[in-house]
Amino acid sequence: MSGAFRLDRLLANMGYGSRKEVQQLVRSGLVTLDGAPVADADMRLKVEPELSSRMRVRGARLDPVPGMALMLHKPKGVTCSHKEAGTLVYDLLPSRWRAREPAISSVGRLDKETSGLLLLTDDGDLLHRIISPKRHVAKRYLATLARPLQGHEGAAFASGELMLEGEDKPLAPAVLEPLTPTTAWLTVTEGRYHQVRRMFAAVGNHVNELHRDRIGGLNLPGDLEPGTYRLMRDEDIAAVFT
Repeated sequence: MSGAFRLDRLLANMGYGSRKEVQQLVRSGLVTLDGAPVADADMRLKVEPELSSRMRVRGARLDPVPGMALMLHKPKGVTCSHKEAGTLVYDLLPSRWRAREPAISSVGRLDKETSGLLLLTDDGDLLHRIISPKRHVAKRYLATLARPLQGHEGAAFASGELMLEGEDKPLAPAVLEPLTPTTAWLTVTEGRYHQVRRMFAAVGNHVNELHRDRIGGLNLPGDLEPGTYRLMRDEDIAAVFT
C-alpha cells in the first residue's frame, strides 16, 4: 500500500476495529501522531514504514503498516493455513492481524511436521516474486532420515531427471550435502507438495525430521526462537533474492 489514506480507513484495514470504532478512538484522544492527539479521523496520511514509529494507538506503537514482510520460526505441529483445524501459523501473530486488509499470507508453506524459516507478507507482488519459478529462489532443509544414505542419492537429486510419484515432470536439479549417515542438507529451487519428503521416498528412504534454515540468501536467525517472528528489513528482503 502506498500513497495517502484516510486515517479511519487505514486503521480499520489494519485490524483496529470498524471505521466507526476507529473514529471513536480518535474522539477519545487514543490516537496520537508525533506525540499529539489526532484531531480528525478523516485526516489523510502518507502510508510509509516510518508511520509506525510516529503513531500510537491506545498508547501502543502502531502495528507495521501494509506492505510488511515477516520472518517466522515455525515450530512443528503448526499448520500453514487460514482454515484448517489445530494451531495455525497465524495464531502466532497478534489476533488483531487476522482482520488486516490486505490479508497476511505465508510465502509458500511448510507442512505441519516441518519446522524452520517461514516468510509471511501482505504484499502480493513480493509474495509472487519469491515463489515465481522464474526466480529459482533456493530453499535449504536439514533432513534427518530413517535409514543411512546409500551414496547414490546426491547424483539422483542433481540429475534433473528424478520423477516424483504421481507426476509427469522431472524435478529441477537439487543439491544434497551429507552430514552424517542419516542427516543431510538438501537445497531445492522448487516448491512442490511435500517435495523434500517425496524426494527421499523416491530414493528409498524416509524423512523423520525436517527443518528449513534458509530461503535464498536469508538465514533463519539464531536468536529467533520457535514460535516467534520479526519484521523483515529491506536488506532481509534483498537477501532472499541473492
